[in-house]
Amino acid sequence: MDGPDIHLLAAGTHLPGPPLDTATLVRRFDLPAVWEQWIDTYVGTQNRHFCVDIDTGEVRQTLADMGEAAAVRAMSAAGVRADDIDLIVMGTATPDQLMPATVNRIAERLGIDRVPSYQLQSGCTGAVQALSVAHRMLRSGPERNALVLGAETSAKFFDPAADIRDRPPAEQINGLLFGDGAGALVLSKEPGPASAVLRDVHVELVGLGREPGQILDWYGRTTGEQQGMPVAEDYKAIEETVPKLATQTFERILERLDWDETDLDYLLPPQLSGRMTQRITEGLNAPGAHEISCVAEIGNTGNALPFFQVERLLPRMAPGDRALAVSVESSKWIQAGFALEKPADPTPSLTEANK
Repeated sequence: MDGPDIHLLAAGTHLPGPPLDTATLVRRFDLPAVWEQWIDTYVGTQNRHFCVDIDTGEVRQTLADMGEAAAVRAMSAAGVRADDIDLIVMGTATPDQLMPATVNRIAERLGIDRVPSYQLQSGCTGAVQALSVAHRMLRSGPERNALVLGAETSAKFFDPAADIRDRPPAEQINGLLFGDGAGALVLSKEPGPASAVLRDVHVELVGLGREPGQILDWYGRTTGEQQGMPVAEDYKAIEETVPKLATQTFERILERLDWDETDLDYLLPPQLSGRMTQRITEGLNAPGAHEISCVAEIGNTGNALPFFQVERLLPRMAPGDRALAVSVESSKWIQAGFALEKPADPTPSLTEANK
């Protein structure tokens, strides 16, 4: 698609509450001691953060709280104010309410108004879908700056007062895999001091004929209206399918850009868990690329996670560096990703170029 280069100016993230290690959760929910060893060996997620106090059940932060905090950090790092934002897009699977959209709650808190706003209801590729919408609109429309958000609060689907010892393993594992968090990016038609060019964004539904790998119902554990598990996961299907889809996405983006694997300096792999990420990365042919991962440290924060990776990536990129990110959603199987490149030579702003 023709249009100007779109620059990723800055990223900002937010984690609620203190980190909770696996041993703490195993003791808190009185799970067998073998769970801690099993998680360390086969999952590899060391910590996660929750919006809910697991001892009292008190909700400490909402999705809007986290999204606002991440957005403030991203906008501050980018050097933009609320009236500089022409477009706001958010990807989440866990909004605070069905209506009003959480993205609009966040916009109000930031002082953003009279701009297009979109909230995409999607799982782990929702952040990339939001990035795709913003990228396309900036390239084809009059908008100049966009705020893109990805956030999740999975803790709402787990009742801290519940006895989970007899819950099915597919439900128990979710409380150990997932964490809460938010991320934000600022995109612009104008480059910034530390910006990278967003070269490609890819989103593709590949779920035809495939059963869902994960189901997240509309209610939480504490609504009193549950008719079954609010979260159901086919971990075996995910374990088998995600690496294949990740490889397909990786190769597709390289082909679209006419890049070679050896051109990559950084790789941002899908982040299901520490061990799964390691397995996926080993299957991707990126011999010289440095891996940017954080899931073992903060848990799987869903749509926030790619932005945590980007926040770590941007300060490391040198002129000429290239990075490729891959994301896979298992709910009805979506493969997605994006590519960034740090220009080899400083790019003059559009204002300077027109002088």
